[in-house]
Amino acid sequence: MERPELPLPQLHAFVVLAEELHFGHAASRLGIAQPPLSQQIRRLEDKVGYALFSREPGRIGLTPAGRELLPAARHALTGLAEGLTAAREVGSGRAGRLRIGFAASLALTVLPGLLHTFRKRFPAVDLDIHEMTTTPQLAALRERTIDIGLLREPPAHDAELGFETVLTEQFVAVLPSSHPLAAQRAVRVEQLADYPFVLLPRAVGPPLYDQITNLCTAAGFTPQVTQHAVEWQTVCALVETGLGVSLAPKSIRRIRLKGVAFRGIEPNTARTRIAVAWRKNDSNPLVPRLLAALNQDPLDKT
Repeated sequence: MERPELPLPQLHAFVVLAEELHFGHAASRLGIAQPPLSQQIRRLEDKVGYALFSREPGRIGLTPAGRELLPAARHALTGLAEGLTAAREVGSGRAGRLRIGFAASLALTVLPGLLHTFRKRFPAVDLDIHEMTTTPQLAALRERTIDIGLLREPPAHDAELGFETVLTEQFVAVLPSSHPLAAQRAVRVEQLADYPFVLLPRAVGPPLYDQITNLCTAAGFTPQVTQHAVEWQTVCALVETGLGVSLAPKSIRRIRLKGVAFRGIEPNTARTRIAVAWRKNDSNPLVPRLLAALNQDPLDKT
């Protein structure tokens, strides 16, 4: 970028004098004496190479060169003022851009309330929302392509990332509505042993996958997973077709499919954690703003 030739104080003095067309009035408005103002204008005219003001006894006026420079000078000063204001807003965390990754099922629980609260407090912030499962979110945080993650079952320890649990959920059985077990109010996990399972691939969220399979192991069987789907809505759709049954977080009941029944499970002590994730060394001031908003309006963590 070419370095500008004209110092901003000289441009400011020029614009004020062009508006006042009176050295005394312009100097008073600038808060300086008339001689320094005259010197600023002379230096600017020397830079331009032509007179910017016509000087006659008792009056001054803009020359053609001065009239040509005035719009550009005003634009430069306005742009700088706006840039400074924007920089201060971003630096203070009142404006800027925040990139958020979220697991699709969290659109049924955490995401709407969190975004509503944050946007109400910081309407000038540009929110860039990306749907992705847990493993891609962790990678995106490390690669700095998102700033905040909303995910299920975060790692227990991570040197680079911070995590905070915002909600816990029970599990439910997901059954075709015509399934014999759908007639029960609750399903014992061992009753699912003889049926094929539809689950998310382990790669998209190993801790959650292991939590579900551990529920089955504790009930005395290993689930026979015959179908995989990346999103819970697809899992439910495959269950609806009769391809299998599933175990899922309780909020999945908000997916409305006529051919799917959701039933509580026994035992029902297991919980899946929903957490917010961030880089511990992130300098983006919007990250602590979002975490603070979450803490000031906590979600139901039961």
